[in-house]
Amino acid sequence: MNTDELEHAVLVAQRRVLEIQTKLHRWATDDPDRRFDDLFNLVADPGFLLVAWDRVRSNKGARTAGVDGQTARYVEAVQGVEVFLDQLRAEVKDRSFRPLPVRERMIPKPGTKKRRRLGIPALRDRVVQAALKLVLEPIFEADFLPCSYGFRPKRRTHDAVAEVHHFASRSYEWIVEGDIKSCFDEIPHSALMDRVRRRIGDKRVLALVKAFLKAGIFTEDGTLQETGMGTPQGGILSPVIANVALSVLDEHFAESRLNSDERAKRRYRGLAVYRLARYADDWVLAVSGTRAQAEALCAQAAEVLSTMGLRLSPEKTLITHIDEGLDFLGWRIQRHRKRGTDKHYVYVYPAKKALHAVMAKIKALCWQDTNLPLEALLHRLNSMLRGWTTYFRNGCSSTTFAYVRAYLWRRVFGWLRRKHPKTTWKELRRRYTCDGWWPADGEVILFNPAGVSTRRYYYRGTKIPQPWPIGA
Repeated sequence: MNTDELEHAVLVAQRRVLEIQTKLHRWATDDPDRRFDDLFNLVADPGFLLVAWDRVRSNKGARTAGVDGQTARYVEAVQGVEVFLDQLRAEVKDRSFRPLPVRERMIPKPGTKKRRRLGIPALRDRVVQAALKLVLEPIFEADFLPCSYGFRPKRRTHDAVAEVHHFASRSYEWIVEGDIKSCFDEIPHSALMDRVRRRIGDKRVLALVKAFLKAGIFTEDGTLQETGMGTPQGGILSPVIANVALSVLDEHFAESRLNSDERAKRRYRGLAVYRLARYADDWVLAVSGTRAQAEALCAQAAEVLSTMGLRLSPEKTLITHIDEGLDFLGWRIQRHRKRGTDKHYVYVYPAKKALHAVMAKIKALCWQDTNLPLEALLHRLNSMLRGWTTYFRNGCSSTTFAYVRAYLWRRVFGWLRRKHPKTTWKELRRRYTCDGWWPADGEVILFNPAGVSTRRYYYRGTKIPQPWPIGA
């Protein structure tokens, strides 16, 4: 099958998969108690596997091999996509498919000296996981509540931050910052599968999900480790499975979705009103009440998570007032007095940890080999800075961007001074700036963070659209 034929087949398959997903989502929404049977044929369907392959192939991780050493490029060049998918479908169909152990990769945790485990499944396993996700996601999305944002379609970190900002600006002054200890590594399989069985009745699909959970880990030191609990980060199916487990927290605090009259009655009785915002295993509970009530709600959260075998980290789980501020998903959310007035507002801006992280990246890039041309350095800095500023432009980030700009200028010219130690300052500016000041090499100009416009990201709440419209 040539490239044009493959692209056309993918487009046809995508339309068909979207139609089936829409039906699954509608059926799950119409009947919250329905258990779905006969889903296994969809997982083994050629169209679903082709769409799954396309998503795996377009992912950056397609260049990284699992324990079998195969990458997407290898399959395309040596085996052929059509042959690969036919063999994979035959194995899944006759139930001879067995997931391979994931390859362990220990990566540093941001801001700490600790490392966390990243599991890299084999390419064939990734395709089957992606097909499973195509089938399971529209079903479980019907049950997930609006307060959950992590790894869900049409949702992003900015929505979670905007929800915290929205309610912190409306008398929800006490904040419970929850940190689940080793969430992805400690989810018990039995409790997790019990929640999956509430919706999925097809034993073949359940067996396939359990097989991925029990696949094992091929560690960095070359030993095979069994997985009695947890779901390794890095798998395509892991985020959906983790959301299924952590939705117990959403369901417990669902009573916070009260109308204005019910909230007023609770406040009149001296009871707390609260709202939960969760992004995967990072969650925040905004409380309108007292600190004691916030502490009681934190204890409730710990008790609810214990039913899934999860624990809160005592060191990282904090209860703070909005005037003290909190860090959430790279942002700092804090109430300040507006300059020149007596009014106080809740502001959202990049956290110090995020600022220090980007400064460390700039420093690391500017300490690289000075034998490289300036153009190579500028390309690397520009790519990194565009992504960073795009994420943080939806907040009060102008001051931070200006600070990064000044730091960036000093680092780049420090690199140039080391590259040309005998060149005068005047000559460096003449050769390596576009206006006598800002670094450039020919047509490649250093990206200016301070030139990025900022704007507020508004809370969307229940207005976030579903990828599978109910009326379709």
